[in-house]
Amino acid sequence: MKDVLKNMFYIGAGAAFLTKEKLEELRTELIEKGKMTQDEGKQFIDDMVKKSEEAKSQVDQQIHDAITARLKNMDIATGEDIAKLRSQIEELKAMIEPKSTEG
Repeated sequence: MKDVLKNMFYIGAGAAFLTKEKLEELRTELIEKGKMTQDEGKQFIDDMVKKSEEAKSQVDQQIHDAITARLKNMDIATGEDIAKLRSQIEELKAMIEPKSTEG
């Protein structure tokens, strides 16, 4: 479910997540047209890749937070909840087993 939501968002926000290849093409085109120098082009790529990675990281966190909140509202057991229950079951079994072998 999380991956589906991520993919849907990435498709919708595609402009913010340009691939490095597309950025390189744009840089080359701008350099050829004299709109920027080689150094400016390198800095442009570095900045855009960094911004794209930051945006992706923020989206990942927002998706995680949204899914966590929805699951919490739905009152679905988490892995931690299940681990606690397993531990309690083991404790109860340990308490019951000695009594059942005494009879």
